[in-house]
Amino acid sequence: MKNTLLILTTALLAAGPLTAGDWPTTKAETQTTANQSRPDIVAVATAAGQFNTLAKALEAADLLDVLRGEGPFTVFAPTDAAFAKLPKGTIESLLQPENKAKLQQILKYHVLAGRVSARKAAGLESARTLEGDAIKISLPDGRLKINQATVLKTDVSAANGVIHVIDEVLLPGERAVAGNRAQPRELIRLAIDRGVPLFNDGQTDACAAIYEVTTVALLQLPENQLSPKIRKALATALAEGRDQAAAKRAWTLRKALDQADTKLD
Repeated sequence: MKNTLLILTTALLAAGPLTAGDWPTTKAETQTTANQSRPDIVAVATAAGQFNTLAKALEAADLLDVLRGEGPFTVFAPTDAAFAKLPKGTIESLLQPENKAKLQQILKYHVLAGRVSARKAAGLESARTLEGDAIKISLPDGRLKINQATVLKTDVSAANGVIHVIDEVLLPGERAVAGNRAQPRELIRLAIDRGVPLFNDGQTDACAAIYEVTTVALLQLPENQLSPKIRKALATALAEGRDQAAAKRAWTLRKALDQADTKLD
């Protein structure tokens, strides 16, 4: 899931007042001083009290230090309630050490390089994440949306970036089916196109991760886009695959995805 970063930087921090005898400071010096007096993204999110699952996930993925770094970063932060919308057992599975790479992939999909305000985001159609995939940005009915997620709160400022609070977990690859025009078949075929070369190259973990993320994304689609029978088959494959080695898990999920593809209208 790929590689050029979209750098969107916006200078934001204001200079403090000068006192008698002070030499004028440069813009860079002023920003450094202001940053040192403000909490970073991780501290701001932790203090909010509604991102406990996100904090656990960042810790398990060894990404806390990244978001404590200089940045700046823009984070689309899912609330605890957003994580709770994922299929049962998904969070527990992602927090396991063997799924660290997959978890990093998902979390980096929530982060942009640069400080992107809601106003600036509203003027974009897409932006590339640290994970490599691009997110879709839209403004239906005046509400800022990132893929299918709605932004609940904007422009929560931190020393090294900005946080926008969202009501759903974003999943790599879902931009192809984001919004009301979402087509499950597109997501399935995109996953297979990416997964097959990885599997053939011996990268079974990466292939299984793509298929698993895709299966979770499908299960999050509106009810009218997948029949109960397809949902049940996908959920069963997801549960069975969690106890399997990577190669077998990839085959289990691939079979379910293929079956879903053939049963879609």
